[in-house]
Amino acid sequence: MLARLRDTLDRAERKLRYSFGHDITDPVARRWSRLHYHIFDHAFLRVLWSNFFQIAPGVYRSNQPTHARFERYAKMGIKTVVNLRGEDKWAHYLFEKESLESLGMTLVNAKLWARVAAPRQKIIDVIEALRAAEKPMMFHCKSGADRAGFVAAMYLLVFENAPLEVAQKQLGLKYIHLDFTKTGVQDYVLRVYGARLKIGEIGFEEWIRHEYRSAALQDGWDNRRAEHEVAQQLIVERAALEAEA
Repeated sequence: MLARLRDTLDRAERKLRYSFGHDITDPVARRWSRLHYHIFDHAFLRVLWSNFFQIAPGVYRSNQPTHARFERYAKMGIKTVVNLRGEDKWAHYLFEKESLESLGMTLVNAKLWARVAAPRQKIIDVIEALRAAEKPMMFHCKSGADRAGFVAAMYLLVFENAPLEVAQKQLGLKYIHLDFTKTGVQDYVLRVYGARLKIGEIGFEEWIRHEYRSAALQDGWDNRRAEHEVAQQLIVERAALEAEA
C-alpha cells in the first residue's frame, strides 16, 4: 500500500513538474517559471549556498548560480561559464542564458551526468571546452558536488599536472559529495585511472581518449569490481581494437 501511494505521489509530482517552467518570455509564464526554478530546481537553496571555490588561477567551480551571483562573478572578471548540465528547455537554463547574455559573459554547454560514467566523447567535449574557454572562467553543475567535482579533478590532472591524490580531493565531503551514493561512480572513474597508473604511466586525457570505456566503468561500479580488474580490461580492449584497425 505504501509503495502504491509513493508511486502515485511520484507520478503527480512529475506531472506538475513538467506542466510549466519552460517559458520566460510571457510575463505570467515567467513568474511561474521563476517558481519552478526555485522549487523544482531548488534555487532557493543556492541563493546563499554557492559551493563556489577556486581550484586553479582563474578557474572556479560552483553549483548553479542565481542571477545575483552571476552579477558578482561578472564583477570578479569571470568571462566564461561552462554549464555541465547541458542545454535545456527548463527555467534553470533559460534564466542562466538570459543572465549571461545580459552580463556579456560567454556560456558554453558541455553535458555530463552525476550518477553514471559519462560517454568518452562527452568527457572529451568538456576537456576541449575547458581548453578553449577564455579565463577567468567557472564551471558548474546543479549542486556543485559531483559533476563539478569530477571536472575540477580532471582540470587539475589535465591542465595543472596535479598528482592524482590531490585531484581526488575535489570529490569530497567539503563539497557535499557523497561517494557511497550513486554519484560515487565519479570517484570510481578516478580510482580505475589510479589502478591504470600502477600498470604504466599514461596521462589522464590520453587515457580518456584511448582506453576509457564508459560501459566497462559503469559495469565495474555497479558490480563493485576491483579497480585494477577494470583497468586491465580496458587495456585488453584497447589492444583488441588496435589489432582490428
